[in-house]
Amino acid sequence: MSLRDDIESVLRGWNALEVKRGASPIIDFDCHPGGPEPEPAPDRLAVYRRLAELRREATGPLAARLDADLAYLGALLGERPVLNDYVRATQGCDAAGWPDEYIAERFEQARAASADLGIAWGPGTDRELRRAEGPLDIGDAPDAIRQAADELEPAIRQATGSTAPYTLAIETAEVDAYWAYWLDGAGRNVRLRLNLFNVEFTRVGARRFALHEVLGHGLQSAGYAARAATEDVPWVRLLSIHAPHQVLLERLAQAWPLFVLPDDKVLIARVRLAHCTQLVLGQVHRAVNAGIPAAECADHLRACVPWWSDKAIAGYLTDRGADPAHRTYMWAYPAGFDWFAALADADAGIVREVLHAAYRDPLTPTDLARLWPDGPPIGGPGSPARLRKPPAA
Repeated sequence: MSLRDDIESVLRGWNALEVKRGASPIIDFDCHPGGPEPEPAPDRLAVYRRLAELRREATGPLAARLDADLAYLGALLGERPVLNDYVRATQGCDAAGWPDEYIAERFEQARAASADLGIAWGPGTDRELRRAEGPLDIGDAPDAIRQAADELEPAIRQATGSTAPYTLAIETAEVDAYWAYWLDGAGRNVRLRLNLFNVEFTRVGARRFALHEVLGHGLQSAGYAARAATEDVPWVRLLSIHAPHQVLLERLAQAWPLFVLPDDKVLIARVRLAHCTQLVLGQVHRAVNAGIPAAECADHLRACVPWWSDKAIAGYLTDRGADPAHRTYMWAYPAGFDWFAALADADAGIVREVLHAAYRDPLTPTDLARLWPDGPPIGGPGSPARLRKPPAA
């Protein structure tokens, strides 16, 4: 058995342990399904010790993956490293942050996109944008998402060179959690879950979901599985949100409209809004982990994004400050989103090279920077962990 296979065996046992104890799974997408059902590991400490043994033999992609697993498992066992060290070990980039002036520019870009639709910035911005997107009954959402995926699939395959087959199942759930939709699966089989507790569907949103979850995560992961079925790939064939490929997986998925539907003004307004709000969430992610009181962070979020409720803000802060998984995973959102938003304006040759590579291998931030050396620093160029007056409305 190879070192990669040994690592995967330990991770499968760890995943079975977490599922058995009612915790979140470790594996989000299995790119090499099959084989007997794994036995749950005896406990987290046993997993940690075995992964540490394997780390002594590992180099390259396997070493980077084990560093992430050990850092995350250490956090589950009670460790609390400083944010930048934790994010560097797990997501593969620094939690450096963005200057206030840059964030103000992105807010202005979002305001301009909304104003172009006749939507003012304020407590009603999100409500008015949803109205412009076209309300969609929950019962019609699965068919609308499938139809949008069918229509947009040729453009994504052309952009990425992907020929991988996939099958899609759409399910609904009601979970009091931050996520509105989530995709997981194994091999060519992908499952999209819609969280009825935390989502309102729109016609434009169906296109966004199709690009993000189905043709982003789903087709991309199925492509990795198709390659792993025919080649002895050098990376761990189990995708996890605490690992350094997440910057790629999450944020390319959300940035896809910038590459394939740049003239869809309503959808692009939503993307610009998501970009700037992720940057401000990045501010408070660093701030709450630097000891700035949660109430100050909440006031900053409310001032910057006046349509967010106290309940939503409380969830954002709790995830980023207290939850071991989300303390790392949520940094992938602003870090990756900002990088791919910049890539959308890059030379067409660079864009093609990155997108093709992104659907071939689960790339890390180091891999992305190597493909586009002139791109912005992933995780930001650096800024003090402080909260200043938000950009003026």
